[in-house]
Amino acid sequence: MAPMTREMSPGGVPNADNVAYYARRASGGIGLILTEGTRVCDEGSYANDVPRIYGDDALEGWKSIVDAVHAEGAAIFSQLWHVGGLTRALLDGEDTSGDKVRRISPSSLVAPGCPAGETMNQKDIDGAINAFAKAAKAARVVGFDGIEIHGAHSYLPDQFFWHMTNLRTDEYGGSLSNRARFAAEVIKECKRAAGDDFPVSIRISQWKLFDFDARVAQTPQELEEWLGPLVDAGVDMFHVSTRRFWAPAFEGSDLSMAAWTRKVSGRPVIAVGSVTLGNDFKSQFGRIKAEAAPEQIELIAASIDRGDFDLIAIGRAILANADWVRRVRDGQAHRLETFTKEHLESLV
Repeated sequence: MAPMTREMSPGGVPNADNVAYYARRASGGIGLILTEGTRVCDEGSYANDVPRIYGDDALEGWKSIVDAVHAEGAAIFSQLWHVGGLTRALLDGEDTSGDKVRRISPSSLVAPGCPAGETMNQKDIDGAINAFAKAAKAARVVGFDGIEIHGAHSYLPDQFFWHMTNLRTDEYGGSLSNRARFAAEVIKECKRAAGDDFPVSIRISQWKLFDFDARVAQTPQELEEWLGPLVDAGVDMFHVSTRRFWAPAFEGSDLSMAAWTRKVSGRPVIAVGSVTLGNDFKSQFGRIKAEAAPEQIELIAASIDRGDFDLIAIGRAILANADWVRRVRDGQAHRLETFTKEHLESLV
């Protein structure tokens, strides 16, 4: 199950509705659940009703979720989320995090020509890294099976990755390997805080919330330069977010971004992007409907058999079909239901 922002944890505290939501997907046959993004600190908060991974009340709520998911036989990772300079207001929403939240970003940008957040100094960088590490430790104490660092889609680590939002001239800017330094240090500190044996995944993407055609890496060689520091830091898995999981990543090859990531990193890979959806996720803002595309099942199986990726993450389709795995396993993929806006508005 792919991580999907729900904003249905009042005050950041998961409740019984959240427990039932995750348990329902686990009982439907999912092997690994990646939670919605959980805020690692107030400074990195996207919205007030996004769940926290700090504070006794929130951790108690997460423990109930973890226990319920484990009771259904599934594993669950906490996705750790720091939005940096990005706010809901920049996405035509209302910033509900409060006036006291201080926004920070690598170069006071979330996109070209879109200023946001104060430029981070070393104290800010160290503070953000420490927030991720504390969250990783808390996740292990609660009972999660691992964590995922949200390093995609214009959020804080991705603001460091992308040359258009990272204009720094210090050791965190310039070359791709330098721009990967922040995320590498986050991975190292999460491992130190939670233990070397606690799995750490990182979600990456080329596309950005403000630019679907953005590219961090233009070639496989640049991809290797980008991912190398993360591998050296000890990352256990990559979660590669694309708008279409099967789309070729670079000219001259039919390999997807997930396949190239597996090839250059040597790490297990999760692929995600429009899985069994008849149109691209976020094909345009406001178009929140997608017919089921069960014909993709054969492509998914062939891609796994070919070694393109190790896991496939189902996002919007599993909001519409809590039993997605069971239906596919039992040859009932043709019965998958259409995803609609209503599925985003509830925890059914």
